[in-house]
Amino acid sequence: MGKKRSACHVAAELLFDIEELPERNPCRTEAASHVGQPRLRIPVRDQVEFRSASLEELLPPNHEARLVWEAVCRLDLSPWLSEVKAVEGHVGRNATDPRLLVALWVYATLQGEGSAREIARLCTCHAAYQWLCGGVPLNHHTLGDFRSQGGEKWDALLSELVGGLMAAELVTLQCVAQDGMRVRANAGKSSFRREATLEHCLAQAQQQVETLKRLAEENPDELDRRKRAARERAAREREERIEEALANRKQLEAEREKRAKTTGEPAKEARASTTDPQARHMKFANGGYAPGYNTQFMTDTHSGIIVGVEVTNAGSDGQELPPMLDQVRERYEQDPASALVDGGFASKEAITDAAENHGCTVYAPLKEVEKQLAKGTDPYAKKKGDTPAVAAWRERMGTVAAKALYKLRAQTAEWVNAQCRNHGLWQMPVRGQAKCRIVALLYAISHNLMQTLNLHAKAAKMTT
Repeated sequence: MGKKRSACHVAAELLFDIEELPERNPCRTEAASHVGQPRLRIPVRDQVEFRSASLEELLPPNHEARLVWEAVCRLDLSPWLSEVKAVEGHVGRNATDPRLLVALWVYATLQGEGSAREIARLCTCHAAYQWLCGGVPLNHHTLGDFRSQGGEKWDALLSELVGGLMAAELVTLQCVAQDGMRVRANAGKSSFRREATLEHCLAQAQQQVETLKRLAEENPDELDRRKRAARERAAREREERIEEALANRKQLEAEREKRAKTTGEPAKEARASTTDPQARHMKFANGGYAPGYNTQFMTDTHSGIIVGVEVTNAGSDGQELPPMLDQVRERYEQDPASALVDGGFASKEAITDAAENHGCTVYAPLKEVEKQLAKGTDPYAKKKGDTPAVAAWRERMGTVAAKALYKLRAQTAEWVNAQCRNHGLWQMPVRGQAKCRIVALLYAISHNLMQTLNLHAKAAKMTT
């Protein structure tokens, strides 16, 4: 009986002349320079091996996952612990340690991963994630719910982290820099619809909900309980999204009509997304327009620590400085002494509000300085209609000291934005402004934890 040929050998005959193919085993080739067959070490991959190694041995001592775990263990996670119902002496399933879940999200954020499903998969095959889990099984529902349902707790965690650094005098809030960056929303351009289309979609969604309810009553045995509940939930959530899209479209339409009265240009018809109703069409750095969110970070220039986070759907930064100053005051009961922002933030209203309500000195570039100089106009002189704060800002930006201080803005705010981009903040992995804000908070907390380690290392080096 002839030797049985493999499928690869048969396929090779169809593509090549079989006489030209080398033998499978290189040991059978004739040796040209000496007598006898060469002895080679050939890979054997079906050999069963037994290995004994702990997770501690699999991860290098200076791995980033170890640093994340060390930093997270120093945090006060009592807001999460207070919600755990399983306690000593009572029945109930043990809860997952919030330190583990926070550490997983922080490490995944630093690695540019924002998908709960992908993190759950990595926990079964990646050494760093396996080391963090330490044998605790997790699924994507647990990870996703922990992130999306902890809005206030993530906020408190950022405040606690920065507050501790302020107590150690590593963060001073004497000078802060703020900048915004556009992040793609988790929605497509085709999901934006006009009012008539949205009303039609809403009628269809409502009809689908009623149909599913009627079918469940008429034939309850058609689907099992879980599948029926999943379909009803999906239909109900779609109906709610479309209703929210209609409400957001009316709000956007009112804003455009108000702006049209000021500019004298006709207002364009407003549209809203059926996928992410709170997203807006924005202009991105590449010059194109796409659904997105405006992510704002305020950073302490002395330490590089992010002290404020916000996510809005505003297409410009003109009104983003006062709300951030309000947030910083609420978090730390202290106002920044000075704020460095780019020209997009330098509206007269924002500069006046910062000076009068927060005692904050704004440093921002003037507009069209060269044109004014060419016309023989002093760009740093007070203009008609300027408030005292705006007039002081114009005069201030003409000084050498102000120009030297303003150089800190790029190396602080732009650096933070670049760090977030390097860690994958190009598109939001979730939908809705509130959940997108949690994602931004996670980036801020992850950045601050790593920067805190650097600050402590520098402080220790200076004392030795």
